[in-house]
Amino acid sequence: MFKELKIIPLTLALTLSLTTINAQETDAPTIDHMSVATMMIFDGKFDKARAELDEVDQEAENFDAAKYFTMLGVMDVKEKKYAESIEHFNKAVEATTVKVYTPPPLPKEKREYLFSLFSEKKEPKKPKNVEPPFDGEKIRAEKLSKLHINLSKSYYKLKDYANTTAELDLAGEKGSNRAGLFTLRAECYWKIKDKAGALAALERGIARFPEDKRLRKQKFYYLADLKLYQAAIDASKSYMNVGGASSKEYVALAQMLMNGGDTLSAIKILEEAKVLFPEESKLSMLLGHAYLKKDMIHVTAHLFEQASYYDQNRTKDAAEMYRRAKDLPHAIYLNAQVSDKKEKLKQKVAIFVDRGEFEKVIGLKDGLARYGLLADDNLRYALAYAYFMVKDYDQAEKHFKKINDSSLFSKATVIRKSIEKCKENSLECI
Repeated sequence: MFKELKIIPLTLALTLSLTTINAQETDAPTIDHMSVATMMIFDGKFDKARAELDEVDQEAENFDAAKYFTMLGVMDVKEKKYAESIEHFNKAVEATTVKVYTPPPLPKEKREYLFSLFSEKKEPKKPKNVEPPFDGEKIRAEKLSKLHINLSKSYYKLKDYANTTAELDLAGEKGSNRAGLFTLRAECYWKIKDKAGALAALERGIARFPEDKRLRKQKFYYLADLKLYQAAIDASKSYMNVGGASSKEYVALAQMLMNGGDTLSAIKILEEAKVLFPEESKLSMLLGHAYLKKDMIHVTAHLFEQASYYDQNRTKDAAEMYRRAKDLPHAIYLNAQVSDKKEKLKQKVAIFVDRGEFEKVIGLKDGLARYGLLADDNLRYALAYAYFMVKDYDQAEKHFKKINDSSLFSKATVIRKSIEKCKENSLECI
C-alpha cells in the first residue's frame, strides 16, 4: 500500500512535466519572415531579405500576396532589375485588386480599478479624437496608385515609353499631382513620335499648373522643332510672361523669328534681352546679324565690339565688321587685340589690302611663311597681288604660279598677262 502511494506522486510529476513541455512547444512564437525581410530591405541586405521571403508560406491562409510581391518589386528596382520588378509589381496589382481590407481591432478601454474609483480627485476625461470611418476601398486605391507609379518608373528605365504613360494614367491622382509628371508624359509621347500626344499632355499640364515655367518652355521647344513658328512664338511669349526666361530662350525665339523672315520682331526681342542680360555676348552678336540683314553694317560692327568686351573670341569678328564698314583705322585697332596669331595675321593682310598699303602686306611675308599660311591660296594671291602693285613683277609671278585654286588661278593668269605687257613696255603700267 505504501509502495503504491510513493509511485503515484512520481507519475503525476512526470505527467505534469510532459504537459508543460508540450505546452511550451505549442506556444513557441512563429517567425514573421515578411517583417524580418522588411528590416533587411531597410538595411540594404537584399540577399538576406530574399532568403526570408523564400521561407514565407504562400499557401497559408493569412498570406499577404500584395505586400509580398510589392517587397520583391522594390528590391528589384533597388538592384536595377527592372524587368523583374515589372513582373512582381503587376502581381502585386492583381493581389491588391482582390485583397479584402478589414478595419484594425478597436483599442481596449482602460479598466478603472477599485482604488481609482474611490479617489477624491478625478481628472476629467479628455475628449477622444474622432477618427474617420474605415474605408477599405480608399486604402486599396492608394496602394494601387503607388504600384502604378512604380511600374511607370520601371517601364521608363527600360525605355518602354508607351507603357510609362499608360501606368501614369492608371495611377490616378498620384500620376497627375505634379507638373513634372506632365513633362515626363510629353517626353514619352515625343520619343515614340506621337507629337500630338506630347503637345496634348503639355496642354493638360498647363491647364492644371498655369504658373509652371517648364511646361510652357517645353511646349515652345516642341513647336519650334515642328517648325510651327507662329505657334512657337505665341508659346514663347506665354512662357516669358510667366517669367524666368533665360538668355537662351530669347536667342532661340529671335533665331526662329529671323528664320521666319520677321527680322524686325527679332530685333525687338533681342533689344529687350540685351537690357536683361547685358553681359551675354551671344545676344549682341545675334542682334548684330539681325541689323546686318537690314544693311546697317556700322550698327552691326558696334554690337560685335560690345560682344568682344565680354568674350575676347569675338574681337576678330568685330575687327572684320569694321573692315567691311571701311572704318579701317578702328579695324586695325581691334585687330591688335586678337589673341590668335594666325587669325590676326590673316585679318591684317585683308585690312592692308583694303587700305592699299601693299608694302605692309609684303612686310608680313615672313610671318605668313612661318605659320604656314601661304598654303592658303587666298593669302598667296594677296601677297602676289601686293608684289604686282609695287611693280616687283618677278616676285609676283613667282607666287602667282604656286596658286592651285581654279578661280584664283584664272585671275592670276589675267594679271600675269598684264605683267608681260608691263615688262615689254613700262608705259603700260604707269
